[in-house]
Amino acid sequence: MSKSAAKPNGQTPRHIAIIMDGNGRWAAAHGRARHAGHRAGVKAARAVVEASIEAGVDVLTLFAFSSENWSRPTDEVNGLMRLFIEVLQREMDALHDNGIRLRFVGARDQLPTILQKRMADAEARTAGNSRLTLVVAIAYGGRWDVLQAMRRIAAKIEAGELNAGELDEGVIARHLSLAGLPAPDLLIRTGGEYRVSNFLLWDLAYTEVFFCPTLWPDFDLAQLQAALAFFARRQRRFGRTAEQLEVIAD
Repeated sequence: MSKSAAKPNGQTPRHIAIIMDGNGRWAAAHGRARHAGHRAGVKAARAVVEASIEAGVDVLTLFAFSSENWSRPTDEVNGLMRLFIEVLQREMDALHDNGIRLRFVGARDQLPTILQKRMADAEARTAGNSRLTLVVAIAYGGRWDVLQAMRRIAAKIEAGELNAGELDEGVIARHLSLAGLPAPDLLIRTGGEYRVSNFLLWDLAYTEVFFCPTLWPDFDLAQLQAALAFFARRQRRFGRTAEQLEVIAD
């Protein structure tokens, strides 16, 4: 490996996305019901939010509930919906007081009405905050995201608001769920799985990926620091050669 190819970027990611995997296995390993694992996962999420602020991260996106998770047992799904409502009510003041802006992405119309209202209220209340943007993906799927963007674009073309010849990557990006935010620099997946599970399929095109065997409830500051150290060692070329980057740096 050349010297330039090994050169780290030495930066903190602006945007971290996390697939929080392993709550159910954590609960099973501790002889507890699955909902106990989800509650333990909330504590891990709170700690990562705090640590991300300290690290200087601008955006943190957490994959809380996927499009495919609707196929889980009804009791578990209903328990998760209740937990989301409870957490929003309990954590809202602290999130706002700490300057965190909340943003939710996903198919909201599939969620309980009261949860939709709590989400909308949280977004409105924190809209002026800028210390950290916390994006929570609920009822979200990457394929759904691209599909809904295409439908919006098609409707504009049909209405004469957009010319088909103007369609490019920028137009598509502006109609996706993360519109207006930087693409994730770093994706962390806990739980020992090695896949992206239909998460942010468009946005992850050049994201650095850190797979961690730790189950999500046990993910702590040490694991986050390991992920940040991994990112700092990466050379982000975005299709260029290492030699080209060396010239740019000079």
